[in-house]
Amino acid sequence: MIQAKFRVDEAQAHFLQNFKSYGFKDKSSMLRAAIEHFKQEIQQESLRKSADLYSELYTQDDELKELTETALSGWPE
Repeated sequence: MIQAKFRVDEAQAHFLQNFKSYGFKDKSSMLRAAIEHFKQEIQQESLRKSADLYSELYTQDDELKELTETALSGWPE
């Protein structure tokens, strides 16, 4: 694993000191889990924005709606 040096404020340092009470074996594993959680949240938000954009485009494009309906004909419901 790569090592990195971080600076945290006093409240964050105190929070990290309680890693065992949150079920982590050390501060590093707690920090890695927090980074991974934040990364997943950012990815989910990006997917939501993309879906919203596609939805907006779809509702404004009558040709796309017609194309979709044509493609769906014959598919089981």
